[in-house]
Amino acid sequence: MTMFDKCIRVVLRNEGGYQCNPSDWGNYAYGKLIGTKYGIAARYFPGEDIVNLTEKRAKEIYYHWYWLPMNLDGIQDELSVLHLFDMGVNAGRKRSIQIAQEIVRVKRDGICGPVTKAAINGWWGFRDEFIAARINYYNKISKVRNNKIFLQGWINRVNKCYF
Repeated sequence: MTMFDKCIRVVLRNEGGYQCNPSDWGNYAYGKLIGTKYGIAARYFPGEDIVNLTEKRAKEIYYHWYWLPMNLDGIQDELSVLHLFDMGVNAGRKRSIQIAQEIVRVKRDGICGPVTKAAINGWWGFRDEFIAARINYYNKISKVRNNKIFLQGWINRVNKCYF
């Protein structure tokens, strides 16, 4: 089983099936409430048939639009990879990598290149610091708009990031 396969199982478990919450701005495309399925949001993928999206298609999207651009191969700690990927899916690829870069004190450009990977691999306690930074980020954004209603779900998501 590849690392992507291991991670996507957790991401799909965290994302769940179809939802159409009017309070979730990711559920809107072209001014219309459409929804999210397997975490694939209408706002970011307006050309996808969200309601009829298959798990296979969701995996393809995650692989091409998240996994490959995040460039996580080479990070040694599997749970760190999982947390980086899961946050990339939930809060943005670039943001996830930038938070990691801030922790390991390298250039904060949102690109997971060799310098960033080496710094993560050499940073004792990286995973725990990244998890704390994820929670801090979610607490911060919960104060914007109506995001407070999502805070406990985001915290639960972090706590469910394990194989």
